[in-house]
Amino acid sequence: MAAMKPRTGDGPMEVVKEGRGYVMRLPLEGGGRLVVEMNADEVKQLGDTLQKAVS
Repeated sequence: MAAMKPRTGDGPMEVVKEGRGYVMRLPLEGGGRLVVEMNADEVKQLGDTLQKAVS
């Protein structure tokens, strides 16, 4: 039987380049992480959209 470890969302939000794409990891409330893989165009679109949201 494998040891059960608690899954937490602790840790920073991060984006890393992996191969030709980018992987974004976001901690979630209640534990766990949302992992999204995007290409360079999608990363730029997301950045532009987030900039508009905070303006």
